[in-house]
Amino acid sequence: MWKDFKEFAFKGNVLDLAIAVVIGGAFGKIVSSLVENIITPLLVALTGKVDVSKLHLVLGETEIKYGLFLQNIIDFLIIAFSIFLFVRLMMKFKRKEEPVKEETPAIDAKEELLKEIRDLLKEEKK
Repeated sequence: MWKDFKEFAFKGNVLDLAIAVVIGGAFGKIVSSLVENIITPLLVALTGKVDVSKLHLVLGETEIKYGLFLQNIIDFLIIAFSIFLFVRLMMKFKRKEEPVKEETPAIDAKEELLKEIRDLLKEEKK
């Protein structure tokens, strides 16, 4: 069982996935900080309106914080756009791999003649 676990855990795909999760978490924190500390205050300064995350509606004794929901949507859109730009940038830097040319095996003269005979026999049977 230990051997099977070692093979699974140390396969390239599992390690790549683990690295991607850690880097994705760190990247998410950076983008969340960007939104919370730079973009949102800039939007408030430009529009002169209150912070979106503080918007709420009171119905009786219940407080509906729809501003937090809107802020999360804005965060998501900015994070998604940032990841899109990051992936696009990485694709530009990725080395362009040359397409692998499949070499067709050289056909022996005897094989070529046999193929022609086969094709002729097929035509005669029709």
